[in-house]
Order: sequence, then C-alpha cells, then structure tokens
Amino acid sequence: MMETTPRGMRLHIAIFGRRNVGKSSLINALTNQDIALVSPMAGTTTDPVYKAMEILPIGPVEIIDTAGIDDEGFLGQLRIKKTMEVLNKTDLAVLVIDPVLGVGEFETRLKETIEKKNIPIVFAASKADTPEFSLETVKTWEEVLGKPIIPVSSLTRSGLEELKQQMIKAAPRQFEEPNIISDLLQPGELAILVVPIDTAAPKGRLILPQVQTLRDLLDHDMMGLVVKERELRLAFKYLAIKPKIVVTDSQAFLKVAGDTPEDVLMTSFSILMARYKGDLVELVKGAAKIKELKPGDRVLIAEACTHHRQPDDIGKTQIPRWLRQYVGGELYFEWSSGTGYPENLAEFDLIVHCGACMINRREMLHRIEQAKKAGVPIVNYGVLLAFVHGILERALKPFPLALMAWEETKQKPQTA
Repeated sequence: MMETTPRGMRLHIAIFGRRNVGKSSLINALTNQDIALVSPMAGTTTDPVYKAMEILPIGPVEIIDTAGIDDEGFLGQLRIKKTMEVLNKTDLAVLVIDPVLGVGEFETRLKETIEKKNIPIVFAASKADTPEFSLETVKTWEEVLGKPIIPVSSLTRSGLEELKQQMIKAAPRQFEEPNIISDLLQPGELAILVVPIDTAAPKGRLILPQVQTLRDLLDHDMMGLVVKERELRLAFKYLAIKPKIVVTDSQAFLKVAGDTPEDVLMTSFSILMARYKGDLVELVKGAAKIKELKPGDRVLIAEACTHHRQPDDIGKTQIPRWLRQYVGGELYFEWSSGTGYPENLAEFDLIVHCGACMINRREMLHRIEQAKKAGVPIVNYGVLLAFVHGILERALKPFPLALMAWEETKQKPQTA
C-alpha cells in the first residue's frame, strides 16, 4: 500500500518559494488533503512538513513543504537553513512564484543552487485565479529563468494536472523500477534470506531491509526462502537445486559463511543497501582505511533512524568493541542519529554509517560526498562487519566493481 511504503523508498518532491506564495495551499491541492497549515500571515510554515501521496506512474512520493526562502530575523535564518538542508534529500524540486512578487534574486539564486546539485526543477506560477495574475508576465519570467512555468490555482484547481505531468516528466528515471537484489538473479532463481530475529525490532516484524529485499525478489518473479541462521544448513539439504545467492544479516556473517557452499554467492542486507542507497565502491574504499586506525583516533557512528537502543546494540556496543579489538587500544566514539549529520566531520578519522534504510538515496549520497569533502573515509555497517570478520572479499563477489576497488586498495601502500 502507498501509505506503508517506507519514506526512504519514495521520490522526495520539495516545494520551495518565498513566504506566502502559496506553497502550502499547493500541497493541499496536490494531495487533496488539508495537511499543510495555511494562513494569510507570511512565515506560517516553519519546519519542513512531510506528506506521503502517490503520483502515477511515478508511484509513492514524499511531498515536503518548506519555510520561505525570504524569511527574516534570527529565527528566519534558522528556518532558511533548514529549508536549504532539504535539498540534500530532494529528488525533484518545485519552485512556486507569486504573481505580485514575481521572479527576483531569491528565485534565480535558488534555481542556480538547485541546478548545481543536479536536481530536476519544475516551476509553478501560483494564484492564477487572482486579478494580479498575468500570463504575459509569466512569459517574461520564463525568459528570465529559461524554463517553462505552469500557471496554477489551488482554489480552482486549474493547472494542477499539467503541473503533475511536468513533475512526472522531470522525475529521475530510476524511480520507475528500483531494485535491491533483482539484477543479480534471473526470473525463477532462488535467493535464501538468512534473518536472525533482532531483539531491537518490534515483535512480530522483520527489519526494513529484509522486507524490501524479499519484495524486490517477488516483484521480479524470483523466489525467496527465509530462514534463521541455525536453519541454513538444513535448508541446503532440503533443496534439490542450489540457490543463486544467500543474503544474511551482518551479525550472522561468520556462521552463514561457514554454512554456505563456496560456489554459492553470499552477501549481506547491509551491503545490498549500501549499493542501493549509496556508493558501494566508496564505502569499500572506506573499509580499507580501518587498517590505518590507531589508538586515540576518533570515530563517528551515524545512524539515519532513531530507535531505543537494546543491550549489545550494534552501533552503540558491537561495532565499537570490534574496532577497539582490531586496533588493540582505545578509540573515541561519537554518535549521531536521525536527520542530524554533524558539520564537524573533518575532526573524525573514520565515519561508520548504518544501512540507510530510513533515508533516500540522494541524502545518503550527500552524506558520502560530505565525508569526501572533509577528507574522512566512510564505511557502512555491513561492509565494516564483513571486513572485521575477514570475509569482505567473499561478500563482494556479487559486485565486480566493488570487488575490484577492494583489490586495488590492497595494492596501495598504507599511509603512516
């Protein structure tokens, strides 16, 4: 169902514009719901507001209402900062133009910023039902921006369908058929999914990457067999034909590697998500930097979600323990969670990121790029765990480019 599609798998469409140009009214009209607070007072929207909807043929999307880019005062600057941060997760931008305010420095500067980030952009001229609106003026704005502008009225709903069609046309093509594992198998082939019962997951549920992987298999006419780690060896005895691949939770890497025949591909959910949501090659390069860690170095552990930490939590307890054991001494750890991502990345020697199942691909790529700009290697949970357990090469065999990148890091001399 559209309502249950995870936020991280939806196309993120952000609505931008000055205060009181009709952004919230446009969102209410697009979604057919009063989900964004509307007021004639400028600056009603303060923090970004998210709403799930579906736009066919794109599918499930996340609409984001933002504060005005012309906000004023100290608090206004903070709101603008939050608005600009939304660009880090925006897949498609809609810039709303007011018939009175028109196109000025705010609009042209934002357009340049959006285009520099390679984000598709669509323009809407709001309040087309008002006396101030003029199609001739809209044409002059089109000359300034070099882009078509769709006249819309949230009140009469005129232009909404044309705006949706422009959004569909501009949407990134990867949202037509995203896949996590289905490009590694042929229809009719089998994948075994090894799913330990995670005490941190709500009772009765699988964790999100496991569900997404199974759904991707089924959507592409492939078979998925779900077992716990202690059942894997028995599953192979039952099967007349070997599976194409075994996918495991990272925490069961060693046992699953031991129970999986060498001629069967094996990897982890977290490594699948690293490729699906981010840049697996870059994260593999980050794993090579673990060999250069030394006692006293600083490590940031970043998680994209917030959850109640259980005893022996992977991010809080297990990864720090493994890294301390690997370097043979004390390391200094800091943690970030949710949408927060520290600005002082250059102060760290390594960033360890979660599987990113709760954020979209653009935001994860942005986080990787921020780490690269800061000169700090970044790795994710699954790649790190495969490395510390000594089975990273095997876990990368399904991904030739990533495996090649790993082989290249072994040939380079380590820095002192």
